[in-house]
Amino acid sequence: MDTLASLADGFVIALTFENLALALIGCALGSIMGALPGLGPANGVAILIPLAFTMGLAPTPALILLTSVYYGCMYGGRISSILLNIPGDEPAMMTCLDGHPMAKKGEAGLALSLSGVASFVGAFFATVGLVLLAPQLVRVALLFGPAEYFALFTLAFATLGGIASTNQAKAAFAAALGLMIAMVGVDTQTGVPRFTLGEVHLYDGIDFLVVIVGLFALSEVLVFLEERHGKADLHEPPKIGRVVPPLSILARCTPTMIRGTVLGFLSGVLPGAGASLGSFISYSLEKRLVDPKGRTFGKGDPRGVAAPEAGNNAAAGGALVPMLALGVPGSGTTAVLLAVLLAMNITPGPLLFQQNPDVVWGLIAALFIGNFMLLIMNIPMVSLFARVLLVPPRILMPVVAMISFVGVYGISGSSFDLIVMVAFGVLGWLLRKVDVPLVPVVLGVLLGNEMEVNLRRAMTISDGDWSTLVGSPLAIGLWTVAFVGFVLPILFGRVLKRRMRRRMDEEGAVID
Repeated sequence: MDTLASLADGFVIALTFENLALALIGCALGSIMGALPGLGPANGVAILIPLAFTMGLAPTPALILLTSVYYGCMYGGRISSILLNIPGDEPAMMTCLDGHPMAKKGEAGLALSLSGVASFVGAFFATVGLVLLAPQLVRVALLFGPAEYFALFTLAFATLGGIASTNQAKAAFAAALGLMIAMVGVDTQTGVPRFTLGEVHLYDGIDFLVVIVGLFALSEVLVFLEERHGKADLHEPPKIGRVVPPLSILARCTPTMIRGTVLGFLSGVLPGAGASLGSFISYSLEKRLVDPKGRTFGKGDPRGVAAPEAGNNAAAGGALVPMLALGVPGSGTTAVLLAVLLAMNITPGPLLFQQNPDVVWGLIAALFIGNFMLLIMNIPMVSLFARVLLVPPRILMPVVAMISFVGVYGISGSSFDLIVMVAFGVLGWLLRKVDVPLVPVVLGVLLGNEMEVNLRRAMTISDGDWSTLVGSPLAIGLWTVAFVGFVLPILFGRVLKRRMRRRMDEEGAVID
């Protein structure tokens, strides 16, 4: 009953004109950004962080805007997958398998609307799971001491490479780089400057918002300058056709959407699993259950669209559970949202539900509202969103660069931060060229200071006894999960990735 009462209070907060308008704007912008190949939810949210701060939004409205963008990007990622056979982001790869064949058969509108319904089902019930699971997880988190928190942060680093990762060494390098960046500034315990190179501007450390905007948004601009993304240019609007799915197809796909939602939510809650795994597992299981001989899947089966879309959108909601309840992001996009909370002096974790109930419950209520907005927008307006594919990147990327520069300067008022942002933009571009993941870098920047503080606190309490780090069953459990989470991708990640690619090849989907 307490949960329902808190959720009702959240709806009182969310159902204001300002918050509803921000949710609508965020859903629309997210759908547009998700439709553009290559951007994805993490880049979409990172690009709009400066806008949220320069607008002077309070914490709850700012989070409503950015999480609406997050959910909108997950919805919009299917548009280019179905129409162009180019996934908007990695989780949308599996949607190409049956979505594009449907488009070739003149059923693009049906595929788009069905994927919108599946996205709604996955995201809606994942938000219900967030309401039910997050408060329970908070009770467990209240048992954490400094040693347990250090183990929890280590678990986050160990698993963020992802189950489908093929190179944990690069993920570990990226995490170490992020931790090094977090150490720049004056040591809070000794007062000694570290890694500042004599630059006074670095004594307060490097603003993680500057790091995120540089690594994600500006590096995307630099990648465009190098590659020019000519393949994404269109000269005529794609054909959509009928956009209202028949009730018979919805009834046929309902069990598929339910199974995909459950699998996707579980994938999202597990740190490092993410939407890509949720999408792949949902599609693979559905094919084994309903089409074991491969007669319809890969040839335009509506269930092959509903399964991965329900899975990846449920994973997006599930990833918010560890972020809000434990302060540990479950995906790259929730790592960016974590940075927004920290920038607003709000610390996610077990005390968030006690100290800032208006923020967390207002956000959850807004997620429910945003899902209905996205469902209403993405079926009748799907033709309009598809026209976004006509926008040439040579126009889009200068806009992204402008928002980045104006936004960061508006936040800090420092030209030095602009230089730092450009430096991280170049760093992000270089890391992408050598296939080093950016998310562990961001996680290191965000959690590095807290990780150091908890380690020092644990050592002080135990009088320098390192065994305190494994001194409780909870800490031992966290270390065990961290070890397994780091080793599993090394043993099975390459196999899983190969299976995903083989499935793409078998179904005849070519990812450009």
